[in-house]
Amino acid sequence: MLTLTCPVCGVTAEETEFHGGGEAHLKRFGPGATDDDLEGYLFMRENPRGVHFERWRHAYGCGKWFHAARCTTTLQVFGTYPAQTFEPPKEICDKISEARPGWSWRAFK
Repeated sequence: MLTLTCPVCGVTAEETEFHGGGEAHLKRFGPGATDDDLEGYLFMRENPRGVHFERWRHAYGCGKWFHAARCTTTLQVFGTYPAQTFEPPKEICDKISEARPGWSWRAFK
């Protein structure tokens, strides 16, 4: 079972206490965006085998959103961090690089 730690309230619990919210670090477009931009935001998602960055909500706790870096094949959680960040923290990227040399995900390495 997947075990996550909420970076807001500090609770560590099984995934059933949280609710997944899909891929993290998506660029949202506002009024005046092209149809292609909107289509990309709504429908084009990464679904990698390996390292993935996701949004999670602490549904049965503080109710706050956060991001998690994990491996989709082994369920190894590399870390969690607040949702207000625009890219994964360096210490999480370093931890991933130690476990998975040569990994990459979008622009993050």
